[in-house]
Amino acid sequence: MNAVVEVALPPSRQASVVLDIGGDVGALVLHVSADMLDQEIDLDPIDQARPHTHSAVRARHVGTQVLYAAVYPGLLAGSYTVEGSGQLVTIEGGRITEIVYDPVAS
Repeated sequence: MNAVVEVALPPSRQASVVLDIGGDVGALVLHVSADMLDQEIDLDPIDQARPHTHSAVRARHVGTQVLYAAVYPGLLAGSYTVEGSGQLVTIEGGRITEIVYDPVAS
């Protein structure tokens, strides 16, 4: 079996993210604190037949503010658990869901 090498991408310019959503595909924006910058956070589907995914926390420059978030584009509609917090989030097709990471939720 060949090892899979994952390359870390540089931060996107001006907090740009392209979301291709619609039908049964949605997206999640997970807002976090600045101390989580560059951490990877897994998102596990409740339906274990689906693969889990992860995203890196990036600084998002919005106007004069800097926000920190992990963005999960292209998620199939359904329920997911956020690693580290145990938060349950439901993704709807054609919509962007936004939640605040709560480490004490677990």
